[in-house]
Amino acid sequence: MTSPQPAVTTTTAYLAQAGRELDDPGAFLTSTVTIPDLRPHDLLVRVHAVSVNPVDIKSRDAMSSGTRQLGWDASGVVEAVGSAVTRFTVEDEVWYAGDITRPGTNADLHAVDERIVGHKPTTLEHPAAAALPLTAITAWESLFDRFRLTADSTGTLLVVGAPGGVGSILIQLAKKFTGLTVIATAARPETREWVVSLGADHVVDHRNLTEETQDLVPEGVDYVFTAHSAGNVQAFAEITKPFAQITAIDDPDALDLLPLKAKSITWHWELMFTRSMFATSDMIEQGNLLDEVARLVDDGTVRSTVTTVIPGLDAEGLRAAHQLVAAGTAIGKIVVSRHRD
Repeated sequence: MTSPQPAVTTTTAYLAQAGRELDDPGAFLTSTVTIPDLRPHDLLVRVHAVSVNPVDIKSRDAMSSGTRQLGWDASGVVEAVGSAVTRFTVEDEVWYAGDITRPGTNADLHAVDERIVGHKPTTLEHPAAAALPLTAITAWESLFDRFRLTADSTGTLLVVGAPGGVGSILIQLAKKFTGLTVIATAARPETREWVVSLGADHVVDHRNLTEETQDLVPEGVDYVFTAHSAGNVQAFAEITKPFAQITAIDDPDALDLLPLKAKSITWHWELMFTRSMFATSDMIEQGNLLDEVARLVDDGTVRSTVTTVIPGLDAEGLRAAHQLVAAGTAIGKIVVSRHRD
């Protein structure tokens, strides 16, 4: 059975252009692109807001030629559905983190598989909602799929890169759903204040990671979540207990994990795109996860981590957002909203 196709066949997209610095107005351009035929499980979403993540920066930097439709986090409204869609109907408000193997969300209309989509929290406007999907999935999978933590889990969790998007939601989830003591890395007064406001029990300076962590937890930490692995493996070997676990989300060029062997430390990789990249049989778990996070937001358990909203979902708005994220000093999440009011 073929999927019903939307009445319109093209949409406006905002494309990254290779070989341009972010201070070049031509780093992003506006283009008319063809809307792909909807697959049976696809939704066609009118995008109201997107957020910019490190994966957007890495993907743009990796471009050697041509243009690419980036963007993965999105919040919007369903305009059309594929023939096999069961979880959503037209006009539903949705949020999701997309699929890195398909065109991104930096467009007016975007096609996405319903199984990796959740119902948007009713208490959030689209910009605040767009800040959360990718980071919430990454944090959730790190804590509960990689570390396999439960409400009975105790010990100490060190969050390296805590003021960033993933760290900001991971702190909240760890404090709400486990018995762990959370240590966050932060250096500036404003980032220290941010992570404490999210629930961190202690803060250490990432520039003096080994000494400050050992002073705080002489016996060693049980879990390390890291967004910054390069150059830190030796420090991790020194500040962890034997049989500790580490989950990393970054993409270091090379990583020597041998210093971890003496303590039999487990190293996990977390990539929230794995399910959609390989069309795993449990893809629906990401949609279910986002529905659960929406409930947690709506009941006040979890708060949005948006800190900056750039008005105007267009080439210039996206360029400005990329500049902020690429600087590496952002707290929380940077969002680009279609509406300028």
